[in-house]
Amino acid sequence: MNSNLPKVAVIGTGGTIASLGAHDLDVVDYVSNKSMIHVDEIIELFPQVRRVAEVIPVPFRAIPSPEINFDDWRELVVRMDALVAERPDLAGIVVTHGTASLEETAYVLHLTVKVDIPVVVVGSQRPSSALSTDAGFNLLNAIRTAASPDSRGMGVLTVLNDEIQSAREVTKTSTYRMQTFRSPDFGCLGHADGDRIAFYRRPLRRGAPDTEFDIRTATEMPRVDIAYSYTGSDGTAAQAFVDAGAKGIISAGFAPGFCGPGDERVLKQAVLDGVVVVQSTRAGSGRTILSKNLRELGFLVADNLNPPESPVAVVTGVVGHR
Repeated sequence: MNSNLPKVAVIGTGGTIASLGAHDLDVVDYVSNKSMIHVDEIIELFPQVRRVAEVIPVPFRAIPSPEINFDDWRELVVRMDALVAERPDLAGIVVTHGTASLEETAYVLHLTVKVDIPVVVVGSQRPSSALSTDAGFNLLNAIRTAASPDSRGMGVLTVLNDEIQSAREVTKTSTYRMQTFRSPDFGCLGHADGDRIAFYRRPLRRGAPDTEFDIRTATEMPRVDIAYSYTGSDGTAAQAFVDAGAKGIISAGFAPGFCGPGDERVLKQAVLDGVVVVQSTRAGSGRTILSKNLRELGFLVADNLNPPESPVAVVTGVVGHR
């Protein structure tokens, strides 16, 4: 082992990058094979990653990403604290993750991680067993990015398809395509190219570790639901969320930022009853502004956060902050 290589811890949580299909052309229904491996086994499949760093595998979970929840997020933050305390020479941390909910986990970590070294979340669109899988190169590039001194101060990053994105801005845009992760409004921060990690811009909004949000001692997160607006939506879903005890509701409204009359009636009353309502849009990009109508309704706005990211903002209190 080359002792001059940077040390990078890789925490495994499961997902497609940890999945094995029935055969090497199984790139769609591989979940049915019910075979998922831990992070140390992923690294053994792609030993090339050890050429760029001294890789420290950290087994954590091996589950589909929709099963990741608050307890996992809190434990990840605590585990990162412990890793940095145990290995003060650690250059960075990588988290392998399923792509289905990768953007939610990445944004939670972006707001709550307290370590001051780069943290990169990575996944893959094809299982590690597939012909021409993207798992190996995505993992290698995530490790390179986490080890790069230029990644410091960027908050939590994601790396897939050679593109480095901010966790606050990135979203999954396609079911199977390699270029699925996009930052619709502003584009990627840089690229993990063959010769070097190349950044071209830095995010201005606050991110880890410089936020006031701390989930390390929290026991739960309040319930926050998403009410999707569409022609004919009449508030039934929003009312069901209120009745279920929601403390916050994200209105995934029509662009540029409003809901239909049926939903508005229910959500207006919800605000009067103490529920936090945040207006977002289903458009996929662009800001939601605090219009006169929204102010009168008592709604907050999600700025350019998409509906899946907005619940994170509500429960951490980041709505209305930079």
